[in-house]
Amino acid sequence: MQKFSIVWMRRDLRLHDQAALFHALSQSPVPVVIVFIFDKNILDDLQDPEDKRINFIHQTLEGIKEKLQKLGSDLLIRYGKPLEVWKELIETYAIHALYFNRDYEPYAKERDAAVLHLLRLRKIGVFSYKDHLIFESNEVTKNNGDPYTVFTPYKSRWLLEFSSKSGEREIDGYLTQDFYNNLAQIEFDKIPSLAELGFKSTDFNFPDNKVKESLLASYDKTRDFPALAGTSRLGLHLRFGIISVRSLVNSAKEINDTFLSELIWREFYSHILDLYPQVVGHAFKPQYDRIQWINNEHDFQRWCEGKTGYPLVDAGMRELNAIGYMHNRVRMVTASFLTKHLLIDWRWGEAYFAHKLLDFDLASNNGGWQWAAGCGTDAAPYFRIFSPEAQQKKFDPDLEYIKNWVPEINTGDYPIPIVDHKVARARCLKTYKNALSGY
Repeated sequence: MQKFSIVWMRRDLRLHDQAALFHALSQSPVPVVIVFIFDKNILDDLQDPEDKRINFIHQTLEGIKEKLQKLGSDLLIRYGKPLEVWKELIETYAIHALYFNRDYEPYAKERDAAVLHLLRLRKIGVFSYKDHLIFESNEVTKNNGDPYTVFTPYKSRWLLEFSSKSGEREIDGYLTQDFYNNLAQIEFDKIPSLAELGFKSTDFNFPDNKVKESLLASYDKTRDFPALAGTSRLGLHLRFGIISVRSLVNSAKEINDTFLSELIWREFYSHILDLYPQVVGHAFKPQYDRIQWINNEHDFQRWCEGKTGYPLVDAGMRELNAIGYMHNRVRMVTASFLTKHLLIDWRWGEAYFAHKLLDFDLASNNGGWQWAAGCGTDAAPYFRIFSPEAQQKKFDPDLEYIKNWVPEINTGDYPIPIVDHKVARARCLKTYKNALSGY
């Protein structure tokens, strides 16, 4: 039986500037097969049969498969629970080694540990690489080796480390036609259909994975105004590794420091999740788990549907429900409103965003919600309570964004506010103070 090495694609769905693929093609003494597994453990938890993210992954894999076929190879795709799939692959192929890029989410680390244990028992080589981040959690630390839990000093150290390494070298240029000669040329199956995976096809138009340099150049001036096309919309592509973070960071460093700072926030939250996995389900600051949330289900439903009577909040929620995206400034306002105006547990909102966002990333979503609720690392203080009206006047003064998503604004069909801002603010301050007394 012919031997192969395997590159296991997960959240790195590209052929260019891809660390595991580069090292496999460079180092493997035997041909290389690229494998993707539709993870049943993940898919079974998804509630929407028309989940746009599965459509996006499926479309992306079709593109990769086509490119590999032109190179004389193909993409091997399986559907199932990863450990069971790997047992089947071991029985089917003579696997020399596994190459993969590391993932830092709790489930991913547990999954990978089980697979690696299996492979090592079978004397199969295992090689892992950094690809999703510029720096892993042990690479940006205080002088004594402790991790940073406040963003500003973390960012300063991150930039210092980045400058000392003169940036992160891309590996795109190495993947020439000759370089791909080490890809295996064997018979491959078709990609499982969406129906076979338990999902339906949609005709949704996903945002492009390229962004104009002019947009990035003005990012610091336009990013807070939801009516403008002033953000990159690259979150979806970063989440699934369609684009290289090395390439994007190198571009941002030359074009716009504010955009670079947002990419550093992404790394900061990933490090927090890696080092403090208890933030999944618990406040980073434990005393905030004592908050007595009201958790009114009717109020939560009105928030979900965008019917709170606060136009900026409602516009954001309707945008999210319609296209799986919400402008970042509005994300902060809607999250603050849920947790502080309505006193609904941040974990409810976090779960709703996880269900709806195309660019859902556990680390960033968790970090953002804990920031808004005041209970996370580097969080907004609990007494900072956004006024949706003040935010609207500042960032959507002409109601351009709001009218797009809330056409019944200023008519009798629009609901009255679900809660009075001043009353809600006073209630929030009292509730938080009671929870934090004694700390």
